[in-house]
Amino acid sequence: MKANVERDLSFGASESSGDVSARYMRPQNAKMLYVLAHGAGAGMRHAFMETVSRRLFDRGVATFRYQFPYVEAGRRRPDPPGILTATVRSALSTAAALAPDLPVIAGGKSMGGRMTSQAASKHMLPGVCGLVFLGFPLHPPGKPDVKRADHLRDVDVPMLFLQGTRDSLADLGLLAPVCESLAHSATLHIVDGGDHSFNVLKRSGRAPDEVMDEIAAAIVEWTANLTCASRGN
Repeated sequence: MKANVERDLSFGASESSGDVSARYMRPQNAKMLYVLAHGAGAGMRHAFMETVSRRLFDRGVATFRYQFPYVEAGRRRPDPPGILTATVRSALSTAAALAPDLPVIAGGKSMGGRMTSQAASKHMLPGVCGLVFLGFPLHPPGKPDVKRADHLRDVDVPMLFLQGTRDSLADLGLLAPVCESLAHSATLHIVDGGDHSFNVLKRSGRAPDEVMDEIAAAIVEWTANLTCASRGN
């Protein structure tokens, strides 16, 4: 049986940017690899990214999380979409080489998930059998719209949307119909009381650990029903 692996590394993000950091975590009983990108305002070492990766690790899911070039360079403004989606593809290629025996899902937090789906809508992501969104940013705060979901019709793999009921970037009254329109390819898991970062109010009676456990368990349950063969050595 393979030992647990926790490894820091770097890879080339795109032709027009340098190397970026990544963190690979694989439990000895791994049955799936989740390649996840961070949101617009925080990098891969944010507490949310750390916690999700650890909870999945404890449930037999390997993770590969990575930086976008602007975060690596210490900038606050996100890179142009072309660089972001190129980084997604480079991350997937790097992760696949690290774990050639594991089936792959991709996505991430907020902007990271949306950039992954945009990459998938333009060209198939080789080896990826599903996308997982940790708070899909459907619209800017206070400006409800569904234009950011238009490209999802061109994604050809199943998608899991984990969304809080207090998410100011995704009115559930708009997101639920979007998921329904995607039919069997989309699953919406609602996190009661969660905001865009899945924080809950104290009066909800729910502890942050409970919410993170719910998120990890939902991902594991959903992946168990995917048709996703391993790629072999």
